[in-house]
Amino acid sequence: MDIFAQLRKETILAGQENELPDFLAEQLLSIADNPQFYPDSYEDILKVVDMLPLYDTYGQTGYIGMGVSNLILEAAIRRVEIKKSLKKTT
Repeated sequence: MDIFAQLRKETILAGQENELPDFLAEQLLSIADNPQFYPDSYEDILKVVDMLPLYDTYGQTGYIGMGVSNLILEAAIRRVEIKKSLKKTT
């Protein structure tokens, strides 16, 4: 399975099982649906895919501090989008 199909699958699962907010799911599904815009983002997208099963609305707030919060996931999405923007300007 390619990385974009994995991203789609994990995004849907995180929405169903971990209450991933719609606004984040929409951003991630847009990336998954447009691989042509992200040719140099494999490593960053792979990191996002690895984060999604750990998504927790209240991530980093518990005793152990495990999980991925909105802030962490949003920062990872921004890194992917920055590479897309840089690619457009070159």
